[in-house]
Amino acid sequence: MSQQKCVVTAQGRSDPNQNTGISIHNSRVMAAPDLVPVLSSFKTFLGRPWRQYSRTVYLQTYLDTLIDPAGWLEWDGDFALNTLYYGEYRNLSPAASTANRVTWKGYRVITSATEASQFSVANFIAGQSWLPATGIPFTSGI
Repeated sequence: MSQQKCVVTAQGRSDPNQNTGISIHNSRVMAAPDLVPVLSSFKTFLGRPWRQYSRTVYLQTYLDTLIDPAGWLEWDGDFALNTLYYGEYRNLSPAASTANRVTWKGYRVITSATEASQFSVANFIAGQSWLPATGIPFTSGI
């Protein structure tokens, strides 16, 4: 649809103590083949809040040119912009620059490996305790 915006994630928590969220690590965010020819007609964002305490991080991920320089999209005015946690840690070009990202209270450029490791497979989903039994390859840390 004309003027439609593309949003990769829309996470939400109703309580700041819920241990949920979206952690995208060592991945690629790229346009699907059918979007490529019309890419300039649509803005694409990393995420937007679904509930009050939305939490999403991108860690060491390749962000292709489709991502808008602002990075993130508001949902309804200033709803959840002060209570969300959106972070980026050592993402890769061409759209990884955080120079023109949103300036919301809840957005942060993560510079500490310690802070980033909170969102690793080992820490965020206790992956070392159950993933080996699935046979799915994974990296537990940052």
